[in-house]
Amino acid sequence: MWPVFKKELKTYFLSPIGYICIGIFLLVFSTFFYMTTIQSISIDLGYLYFYTAQYGLLIITPILTMRLFAEERKNGTEQLLLTSPRSITGIVLGKFLAAVIVILIILIISFMYYVILTFFGEPNLVPTLIMMLGFLLLAMAAISAGMFASSITENQIISAIITIAFLIVPWFLLSISDGFSLINLMSSYSKFPAGILSTTEVVSLVSFTIMFLLFTIIVMRRRKTVK
Repeated sequence: MWPVFKKELKTYFLSPIGYICIGIFLLVFSTFFYMTTIQSISIDLGYLYFYTAQYGLLIITPILTMRLFAEERKNGTEQLLLTSPRSITGIVLGKFLAAVIVILIILIISFMYYVILTFFGEPNLVPTLIMMLGFLLLAMAAISAGMFASSITENQIISAIITIAFLIVPWFLLSISDGFSLINLMSSYSKFPAGILSTTEVVSLVSFTIMFLLFTIIVMRRRKTVK
């Protein structure tokens, strides 16, 4: 797992991908920081993290995940990966953790908005940390879905489209039935921006992440068997 993790992490930061993701997130964060705190003269960061999660992850997740397996398949390096002594589970987890680290770096940088607010008021640290934890769990769930999309196609654009569709379609399905909240990741993030640590939402996001990681492992094992 660790060799794959190191390779993928280097790929993110030896190419423009990692810096593009951080730059886009900072742009989105800064935009919503101005709209939700500066304009409204508020020290509450809940809306900042909610809207950044809703729209920032919609942009960043496909960029982080679309190449993870699709690129290997297109370049013909997938067979080398599958026939290596590393386990499929280790390969999937290594790629997953590398993408999560990029999000973690972004979250650490985003803490500067809390620091900025301390000059104008006394924002509560604990709710902010809960918001960041929820953001990380939500990002992990989105990344796992994006990885699965990348594992079923060799076209990075198709992988990105599938990921975006999976994240955005449930927003509209909720107007049809509340039952679709089960596949709407934002429904499992609703309490975190209020600084509330909900066991139900934590379990929901973690379960979603594990489920799609397992789906990806199953797909890759099947491809290894076929090869």
